[in-house]
Amino acid sequence: MSVHSFNLYDIYNRNALIFSHRRAIVFEKMVDTFQSLLSKVNCLAGGLRSMNVRKGDRVAILARNRPEIFTILGAAARLGLIVVPINWRLSTEEIQYIIDDTTPRMLFSSHEFKDTVISVMKHCKCLKQVVGLGIGGDEGLISFDDLIIDVPFEEEPEVSDNDPFLIIHTAAVKGRSLGAVLSHSNIISSDIQYMYLMGLNEEDVYLNVLPLFHVAGLTLALAVLHAGGTNVIVPGFDPVSVLQTIENERVTIMGNFPPMLTKLREAILGTQYDISSLRHVRGMDTLDNIEWFEKRTNAKFWAAYGQTETSGAVSISLYSERPGSAGKTSPLCAIEIVDDCSMPLGPGETGEIAVRGPLIFQGYWNNVEATKQTFRRGWHHTGDLGHFDEDGFLWYAGRKAEKELIKPGGENVYPAEVEKVILQHPAVEKTVVFGVPDPKWKEGIKAVCQLKKGMSLEAQELIDFVGERIARYKKPQYVEFVDEIPLQEDGTPDRAKVKELYGGEQL
Repeated sequence: MSVHSFNLYDIYNRNALIFSHRRAIVFEKMVDTFQSLLSKVNCLAGGLRSMNVRKGDRVAILARNRPEIFTILGAAARLGLIVVPINWRLSTEEIQYIIDDTTPRMLFSSHEFKDTVISVMKHCKCLKQVVGLGIGGDEGLISFDDLIIDVPFEEEPEVSDNDPFLIIHTAAVKGRSLGAVLSHSNIISSDIQYMYLMGLNEEDVYLNVLPLFHVAGLTLALAVLHAGGTNVIVPGFDPVSVLQTIENERVTIMGNFPPMLTKLREAILGTQYDISSLRHVRGMDTLDNIEWFEKRTNAKFWAAYGQTETSGAVSISLYSERPGSAGKTSPLCAIEIVDDCSMPLGPGETGEIAVRGPLIFQGYWNNVEATKQTFRRGWHHTGDLGHFDEDGFLWYAGRKAEKELIKPGGENVYPAEVEKVILQHPAVEKTVVFGVPDPKWKEGIKAVCQLKKGMSLEAQELIDFVGERIARYKKPQYVEFVDEIPLQEDGTPDRAKVKELYGGEQL
């Protein structure tokens, strides 16, 4: 191990010394101090070692937000394991693909995903062990509690800050998702940025309403943990429960994806909930919601731009500094706007956003070619378009045509993936999928379809067809059938023309 190494486990160790009796994790009536959290981490590491799990092995997590996730992360950091957080909203087939892609030795899962786990176990022969979170042995699984055993380490594994720590799968550009590999150093750099920008300290309380499989939720949670603050965990988003938790736990920070603020705004009307403890909200929403929330809570809303591949935010500022922008370049990043030849452009010129710095991921798991393509000329080419204004604020301008992206409620959905499923329907001849303004999700998914001659199809039937085959958040909210989809000279759908004809506000 290098004398300069510092990994995620070192944070758990440091905090147990400095913030020993302060609250680290709160979940319902359970409280873990930093000292008791470290004790669980060390015991789980011992339990995993007793099952012959070794450095470099992958362990996957399929669970809603639970306290055990923080224990798993700490134990994995000590042992040099690579954690694969899985989006539980994905279809069984999509989850199977991630398991096959990363070949984890072990899967940690909670009871609500039992049927999915059974199916995955039958399909994925690489998966040998499943550990149940919050359930006993009667489910036929190894109990998480049975792995919390105090076993002395004969030899401490050498874990560098440059070792891989996470594999988080991104949206599927060409029908298959790519696993972005993030190192200990990537996550620690993200922690330091948030701590510096938001002034995080041991008094802060983060409400885990964003899912911990998502880079935005996970990096905020780990930043607060790094700062010695408290992570309050809720398994899902319920507006009334969230308001009660903010009041009772004196929450200071939360993340947001649409339509969370809208639902909180509706739920708080006519009530006396005290949510004045909030001082930071990080995410995206409409100007109206942001202004209302800042006035109602005195919290500051942070606008940002980032990706899974960038360990979260690479540009960030208070929304009020330049409403509508994605903030300024963050302290540990360099950003260029480049043309199609990767040459830099000036202020006001729109091009691809290229980034470099210690937050940039290590590459795509099992995909050398995709890594080489995105890392050309020494920069990570994000596939996103944007421009800088004269004051250095970044303005997001959508995805490049070949990497077009829709973001309903903060999730990433590539049109190509949805189109591939729609074209499996026997009645559909051609389709174009794109994003449209949506009052609930900020951006909705619309499918424009040309049917085969003599065929008929109802919109809801097609929506249900898609929802049964991929994650339900990827199904279209809007479907429009047309006689003919405009084509380009090469015979492919003219996407720009389709958007011009059928985009905009939906009635």
